[in-house]
Amino acid sequence: MKTALTRRHALGLVAWTGVAAALPVAGPARAADASAASARAFVNDFGLRLIAIVNSNRSLSEKKVAILPLLQAHVDMDAIGRYCLGRYWRVATPEQQSRYLALFHQVLLNAITDKIGDYRGVTFTINGTSMVGADQAVDTVINRPEQPAANTQWIVSSSSGQPKVVDVVGEGTSLRLTQRQDYASFIARHNGSVDALLHALDHQVAAHASP
Repeated sequence: MKTALTRRHALGLVAWTGVAAALPVAGPARAADASAASARAFVNDFGLRLIAIVNSNRSLSEKKVAILPLLQAHVDMDAIGRYCLGRYWRVATPEQQSRYLALFHQVLLNAITDKIGDYRGVTFTINGTSMVGADQAVDTVINRPEQPAANTQWIVSSSSGQPKVVDVVGEGTSLRLTQRQDYASFIARHNGSVDALLHALDHQVAAHASP
């Protein structure tokens, strides 16, 4: 089983991480404006931090080491993981949930960092923002030399108390929705067994670690 991570999804996740400063608000209109401004600041800061690493002359291994803590701290992998497991999260035991999240973190991090070497000379432009439920969607255009511009949308949630990426929409496709569909299909083919998915993810992590 492979993580449903397209090239634009990967570019997005390697190109963004950071921290947005809290803004004072008063009243619904100002709250919405401040939330949008905070999301834009978050994406901008992430972009500057990660693009600096991606575009640097560091070795690939050094880039992976530098990017990992940013992804771990500022992408809400637990929220994404729970979403991707869908209805099976509710039927999984606490032990299965814990094991699944640990494996999901590693699979996603591997999928992202494996693609870092594909990108150099990356720039980005932030466009508008919009509400998606309780979250902010930040529209961006990502550019690479001799490649078509990639329109990418970042879904930023503050439900954890600070802004974090909870989805990337590239080529009109949601990363977390695509992964959720893949996991649901896999589990359904294995008689609704969450353990079957855990075994597949465990095998994927082990295979990645093999020389």
